Amino acid sequence: MSSDPLAEVVTLLQPSARFSKLVECAGTWRIHRGGTGEPFYCAILEGCCNSTVDGQSMTLEAGDFVLVPAMHDLINESLIPPPDGMTTKPIEVSPGCFRVGQHTDPTQLRMQIGHCSLDSPDANLLVSLLPQVIITRGEPRLALLLQLIGEESRARRSARDLVLQRLLEVMLIEALRCGTDTASTPGLTRGLADEHLATALRAIHARPAYPWTVPKLATDAALSRSAFFARFTRTVGVPPMEYLLAWRMALAKQRLRGRKLAIEQVAESVGYSSASTFTVAFARHVGMPPARYARMQRDEYDRHAASTENARNPQRAISSVSSTEIESKANVL
Repeated sequence: MSSDPLAEVVTLLQPSARFSKLVECAGTWRIHRGGTGEPFYCAILEGCCNSTVDGQSMTLEAGDFVLVPAMHDLINESLIPPPDGMTTKPIEVSPGCFRVGQHTDPTQLRMQIGHCSLDSPDANLLVSLLPQVIITRGEPRLALLLQLIGEESRARRSARDLVLQRLLEVMLIEALRCGTDTASTPGLTRGLADEHLATALRAIHARPAYPWTVPKLATDAALSRSAFFARFTRTVGVPPMEYLLAWRMALAKQRLRGRKLAIEQVAESVGYSSASTFTVAFARHVGMPPARYARMQRDEYDRHAASTENARNPQRAISSVSSTEIESKANVL
């Protein structure tokens, strides 16, 4: 069975758009933003600027695209920066369009930027498998994807959230495939760039329930046991069995949230011979038994569904509250 680990990881991340905007800059300027560890992306449409992402500095020019899977600190500034400590606040001049610097100065830089959220409970784990910063140069497909994301974010059309999720998934995959720095830092993309390790990674993703061991994976990778273990750990960033456990637990969480399988079936699907051994492993990894996790996820889903329905139908929410109040008063009487 063929498998695509990169596509599976990106799909499990469940990206959703927070906002996308066009920023035009003029004169000398500096934008400094703190982040919350959520993904940030930026495409330079025209001009050049200096950028520092989580301490990593680079010069960006037209045609460049930057993706940061977990952004904590960002500084964008003109090539000739303003004095130290001086920052410039972007001003919205039209819906989705912001200006930095004097309106009378000619535009020197145009960039499309955006932030998105990762709805997966395993976002931290999955993001740790990706490079810290991904840079691509001269890939017009990414600029087109950002344009589509921006247009879809501002529109209020049917199936908007689903379309945005798919566009963001494609953007993440395209950036990871084309990125110039993705093979330089430990992670999944670097592992997939290694012919031997890619075979083992695809085997894990294709058959997560198989009783894998380091010797079996080493055989698939056509390497000795010791060479495979050292190479996998160095390249992917975690030992092979730790990667296998993390992937199995991510799949188990997804299947428990799906509410279609019993715990015994989930256990079997991720390589455990009994529900009891799975429960012990899941509790050790997640911090709670699978039954409680499934119940919490079910309650959270029901609350979210009710909130969404009330937002769509305010009258129904009012009626529901009124009914609750009437029942409460009746009980008191």
